[in-house]
Amino acid sequence: MSLASWFRWNEPPNRISQRNPTEMVVETLMMELSWQMKQAEKQQRERENEYRKIKTGVDYGWLVSYPKQSYDISPGERLQLEDMCTKIHPSYCGPVILRFRQVIAEYEPEAQEVSRLFRSVLQEATEKIKEEEEAKKLARQWNTKNRTSLSLTTFKSRSRISPFISDIKTISEDVERGTQPNRRVWSMPEFRNTKDF
Repeated sequence: MSLASWFRWNEPPNRISQRNPTEMVVETLMMELSWQMKQAEKQQRERENEYRKIKTGVDYGWLVSYPKQSYDISPGERLQLEDMCTKIHPSYCGPVILRFRQVIAEYEPEAQEVSRLFRSVLQEATEKIKEEEEAKKLARQWNTKNRTSLSLTTFKSRSRISPFISDIKTISEDVERGTQPNRRVWSMPEFRNTKDF
């Protein structure tokens, strides 16, 4: 043992590894799946114990030893779920976990059913992400089309609204002169080209 090992407390703490955000999402979601599967097994054992207690009238729970081997999904299914997790954007990781927990609370599934519910939540989130991306794409297309099609900038440069110019006719002038007003709408300002000024 070297002296350097004694002074490790002086070194800066290791920073969070610079992993790919997708890898972190996959790891987080798969950890949530395994935790929910363990919780489902635990609840299933508790239900079985309650059933035995009611059936026999005696609690032998303290005698029962549960097997170390717990339910686990097949490697093929795990790979499929991990692949589905890669399609989840990091900003959706939290909402996916919350939705998954909500579904688990609603259905109270057995351990074998948890992965199926997880798959359905992932599919739901993937569809929602696709819909939002399509909506953003359409909004961008709409915004670019509107910018090119509307020629407000050229309209502003060619004409100017002049509501206080002196040669604008008013109704009161026609009344003073005793003449009939033109068919022009008097409440509208007069538009003139900038060439006239």
